Amino acid sequence: MHQSSPQPLTAHEETRSAWNTNAAFWDERMGEGNDFVNVLIWPAVQRLLDIQPGARVLDIACGNGLTARRLADLGATVVASDFAETMIDHARQRSAGYSARITYQVLDATDEAALTALGGKPFDAALCSMALFDMAEIDPLFRALAQLLRPGGSFVFSLMHPCFNNPFTTHSAETSNGKGGSTTRYAVKVYGYMTAATAHGTALRNQPQPHIYFHRALSTLLESGFCAGFVVDGLEERAFPPGDDPAANQPLSWSSAYSEIPPVMVVRMRRS
Repeated sequence: MHQSSPQPLTAHEETRSAWNTNAAFWDERMGEGNDFVNVLIWPAVQRLLDIQPGARVLDIACGNGLTARRLADLGATVVASDFAETMIDHARQRSAGYSARITYQVLDATDEAALTALGGKPFDAALCSMALFDMAEIDPLFRALAQLLRPGGSFVFSLMHPCFNNPFTTHSAETSNGKGGSTTRYAVKVYGYMTAATAHGTALRNQPQPHIYFHRALSTLLESGFCAGFVVDGLEERAFPPGDDPAANQPLSWSSAYSEIPPVMVVRMRRS
């Protein structure tokens, strides 16, 4: 009897499988934050969200619960979700003391119906930190948020800067000699930007399984929000300060050479 070959995973299914596989490694390496989180991302997220005690916040693609716990520490009540079941397991293990402030659940951010089922009392704000580029679709999320947020509620998202830190860029160093001696200039070379595309990569060095990055130009990202009735009223491009060098053995790392080029962007969109 002929047996049909198993169907290949869709890009979305492959992404979920990869993050479940990488969950333990990610949790161990990321813990409660790294330099990207602590220096670049969280200060801007905190400013743009401007969480007030008692705020009700939705944390989308929460990973190991890092941002959910920080939101709770600011006084928010948090509903945190991720589509990778193993990630949610790690988030719950790390959040044993937060049961009164954080509710975790497995939820697919590309599933509009599942998202809108969270309805009831509107959320004051929503956060998606460094995850939009892990989503095969983002329009369902924006449409759902338009229903879930109170009027004037804000959606803050951080992401790899789509212009300078996408899968189609490389880092380079060029040395020249002149009157003042030898000079080294560091650059980011971009060979793909406008066209939406996917590419495999790793978020952390030596992670067990590569995952898919879903690259979108900035105009494409923002258009998803505009179509759902959101406007942009806050944006920060974040780079490491000059002289900040926690990775001196990696001369082309973001933290050691690129104070003039931002690897991260944080955006606030507000429900109009």
